[in-house]
Amino acid sequence: MLRIVHYINQFFAGLGGEEKADLKPEIRTGPVGPGRLLQSLLRGKGEVVATLICGDTYFAEQPEEACRRLADLLFTLKADLILAGPAFASGRYGLACGEVARMALNELAIPAVAAMHPENPGVQAAAAGAYIVPCGSSAASMKEALPPLLALGIKLASGSALSPDVDGYLPRGIRKNVTADLPAAVRAVNMVLAKIAGRPFTSEIPLPQFDRVSPAPPVFDIRQATVALVTESGLVPAGNPDRIESSRASHFARYSIGGLGAFASGKFESVHGGYSTDLANADPNRLVPLDVARRLQGAGGIAGLYDYYFTTVGNGTSVQKAQAFGREIAAEIRSSGVKAAILTAT
Repeated sequence: MLRIVHYINQFFAGLGGEEKADLKPEIRTGPVGPGRLLQSLLRGKGEVVATLICGDTYFAEQPEEACRRLADLLFTLKADLILAGPAFASGRYGLACGEVARMALNELAIPAVAAMHPENPGVQAAAAGAYIVPCGSSAASMKEALPPLLALGIKLASGSALSPDVDGYLPRGIRKNVTADLPAAVRAVNMVLAKIAGRPFTSEIPLPQFDRVSPAPPVFDIRQATVALVTESGLVPAGNPDRIESSRASHFARYSIGGLGAFASGKFESVHGGYSTDLANADPNRLVPLDVARRLQGAGGIAGLYDYYFTTVGNGTSVQKAQAFGREIAAEIRSSGVKAAILTAT
């Protein structure tokens, strides 16, 4: 009999919506919400002994503290398996489910599986470190989402070998050496012949797929343009007032630079967790070139700077999140008449 612990958010626990999104991690005995359907699917193979609940906002704003609290709760439960979600297309919930599954599997050595829509940002954030079962985009597909989540969890807990092709979870980007029936040269030629003949074949090394972004047309006269400053370097006012995460950022922020000639050391700092910030903090203008831009403005090289700069952290941030940030920032600056943006990365 497997001892299963189920992780859900405040909404699926029936505690409320956004007004309860700050809920700290807590534990309930037995199944709650969708966990009741999980229990009915077990058919004597195990028991949902407890449900872990955490508010989406609480987890998103302080993931390290949320994981620490959840790990402490898990330690008392002696779980054989952790199941998280399904989170469907909910971004914050997906990030939490993926991180809970990753933490349980890699830090607590407890088999763990999450379920979410393949385009959920939680997939990019945790896929390499967690097993994630794809599901629909809304809770309307709950009945279809739970059986494969449970099936993969039971197989993982049994110690059986897993494969995304066979078991249906999202590829984790992990390559393993196996013994093949034919030498590599023969297999390669066979694939080429199959491709030429129009027959189906499967590459042994699938390549990642990235969007092609067409460059914007050049600004006709940059001297007449208002320019915005955007960065993923994590440069924020001292104290990080909006609590941008040092990795896997869940949001971006905008801060006023109206009347500011340069970023002063001590008043601005980087919260980026992917590089040493000592030299950057000594001169924040090397992250966001406000000083140079102001000199360019004074010399007539540009018409002016947008009154706010935009900042987030690119360290581990999912592609979907980054795309959402870009769309929101672009919408604001475009509506404000900005003609160009300088985006600095690290």
